[in-house]
Amino acid sequence: MVAVKDAVVVVTGGRRGLGAALVDEVLARGARKVYATGRASFTDSRPEVVPVELEVRSAESAAALARLASDAEIVFNNAGIMTPTPLVTGDLREIETMFDVNAFGLLRVARAFAPVLAANGGGALVDMHSVLSWLAGAGGYGASKAAAWSITNSLRTELAAQNTRVVGVHAGFIDTDMVSAIPLPKATPAEIAAAILDGLEAGDVEILADDITTATKAALSGPVEALAFPGGA
Repeated sequence: MVAVKDAVVVVTGGRRGLGAALVDEVLARGARKVYATGRASFTDSRPEVVPVELEVRSAESAAALARLASDAEIVFNNAGIMTPTPLVTGDLREIETMFDVNAFGLLRVARAFAPVLAANGGGALVDMHSVLSWLAGAGGYGASKAAAWSITNSLRTELAAQNTRVVGVHAGFIDTDMVSAIPLPKATPAEIAAAILDGLEAGDVEILADDITTATKAALSGPVEALAFPGGA
């Protein structure tokens, strides 16, 4: 069991959106210190928060964060980007960038922090995916999140021996800048953050953070043609 109270936490992409909500939620649950990252330097007036610049496309940047946050016990792999890029007609460079951030960036952070978590008793690595990991039609973004899901499942196996719990989080549409143009109902970042922390503290290794995600996971055993994102790419 991983307790948030008195824990030292890392939240990548913690400057805004869901990441900022995760920072707020872990602090509300008694976290002792939170390293919150952004792609550019920023400030936070709360004494428990350590703002850090991180570029997840750089292994050196991830390693520098791990050296700074050598006391980390819980790591939230939240940093990500989304552009509506079709696989066939979209700019391949945009697709490559989404994979580099959403899949390989997640892996870079996991590799950097695996020894830190092992040294601190195991702890937890929490990776943010998406309902679009499972739904066709979300182009490069959905493909990159599907890759991230697969990476997380393998990390769970590889890190079990060091007592690190690897948690995969799937969520639908969250009311953030990333999906502001999608005309579908959205949960608030605070609602999703609370669901994630509830699942983490309950001992879950996969968290389905809302109803659309639960319904989609249940549909995975059905016809693959039914797994389509209504918004398209």
